[in-house]
Amino acid sequence: MSWTALGYLCDEAGLELKSAGRLLCVTQKDVSTLTQMLIGLAGYLTGYDGSFPFIKPGDKYEHHNYLGMRAFCAALGSCLPPFTFLIVLELSRSTPAAIIAASLLIFDTGCITLSQYILLDPILMFFIMGSVLCMVRFNTQRLRPFSFSWWFWLLLAGVCLSGSLGVKFVGLFVILLVGINTAFDLWRLLGDLSLSLVDFGKHLLARVFGLIMLPLFLYTTIFAVHFVVLNRSGPGDGFFSSSFQSRLIGNNLHNASMPEYLAYGSLITVKNLRIAGGYLHSHWHLYPEGVGAHQQVTAYLHKDYNNLWLVKRPDNSDDLTGPPELVHHGDIIRLEHRVRIRNLHSHFHEAPLTKNTCRSPVMALGWEQVEVTCSPYVKESPNTQWNIEDLINPKLPNISLSVLKPTFLEILWESHIVMIRGNSDLKPKDNEMNSKPWHWPINYQGLRFSGVNETEYRVYLLGNPVIWWLNLLSLALFVLMLTVASLAKQRGVKMEGMRKGKQHYIVCST
Repeated sequence: MSWTALGYLCDEAGLELKSAGRLLCVTQKDVSTLTQMLIGLAGYLTGYDGSFPFIKPGDKYEHHNYLGMRAFCAALGSCLPPFTFLIVLELSRSTPAAIIAASLLIFDTGCITLSQYILLDPILMFFIMGSVLCMVRFNTQRLRPFSFSWWFWLLLAGVCLSGSLGVKFVGLFVILLVGINTAFDLWRLLGDLSLSLVDFGKHLLARVFGLIMLPLFLYTTIFAVHFVVLNRSGPGDGFFSSSFQSRLIGNNLHNASMPEYLAYGSLITVKNLRIAGGYLHSHWHLYPEGVGAHQQVTAYLHKDYNNLWLVKRPDNSDDLTGPPELVHHGDIIRLEHRVRIRNLHSHFHEAPLTKNTCRSPVMALGWEQVEVTCSPYVKESPNTQWNIEDLINPKLPNISLSVLKPTFLEILWESHIVMIRGNSDLKPKDNEMNSKPWHWPINYQGLRFSGVNETEYRVYLLGNPVIWWLNLLSLALFVLMLTVASLAKQRGVKMEGMRKGKQHYIVCST
């Protein structure tokens, strides 16, 4: 199967879905591996040819077939009102309450906006709501333990939990919710004197299998399929280690051969050992006034011609005509930038520092690349260690690099670290965001998804004010009612409407 570029940059800065088996580092908020594959599969099955470049939000699709991908997201988004109806009906046993809750979602403009575009949000909400529905339905099977329906809702809850986490790390919150519910359920079973320890052990093992082992297995399977499908080189290769890149078809390290040892006169690229570390890089731009007219040195996360360095002796006594002379441990070498023909060097120049100002903007330099500094006092760590990735020297014999290929667990771990660090490095550009996160719950301002310019919006996310403010009011009333009911119960006050026996406090919120 050969796929080509697939994606949509509408939802969060840095989210691009790439296929054609091409790997791209997904530096969006949290992880979206499952989303990539689901939307990619929907596009592939509906005739999308992969030729649309998806450069920036708002680009017109023209003749490209994108309806299948949008229809897939819309179909999952349309499942949210029925899920809400079933959840509230199961919890409250009130059909009017269930209808009201489902209607709030149906008429919410924010939910409609999220569901009609190629975004990860409808997929995420589908799995989260599905997890809650399965949890609620499983709780109703308490009197029929180990029956078919009992196992069905337990295992389906595990499937939905793995889907929630596979779409986005926000899914951890619904995993926490299901975990707390399961802990209370097991505590109730442990206090049931009619239940033997053997039967309690069966309940415990069943939940461990359905809610821990099954989601973990499915989650790792998602990444296993992801690595098999996306096995080609792409623009995000530089985010990964040299050993990770050696498994990507089309990468210069895949099935490559190069010299085993380093010699003077070799042309090299140097990569930081830190996961998601960059290449030692330089370009013609200079440091600002005060540092001197010196060429900037940075760590760049992409492969580039400016990453090439020439290994030379410090005294310019290189003999390029004779046999190669190897570099030994402890030797002092000189790195010359291949393009600019300048030597890599450092100065005892302190960075500007003041303790009297706060939140003051500083001069931007380095084109948002990673800063590289020199210090003789830093302890050894992956941040201070570098490995040679590319080594070119026609005078040296080559060896195969197939031994570099990592195991599945190694690439699984590295891919997560790369995505987490890539997300932490994301920052909005100047004047890019016109609203703050605290604006969204109170519907003070919405979120601009895409637009022609700063004033002409094509897609603007804003919830229905009546629904959102009613939702906030209901949450406040719930806290107040729960507090009053708890105090009344502790003081033995019988309130009208309180059920006899065990009380159930339920919050239903959009």
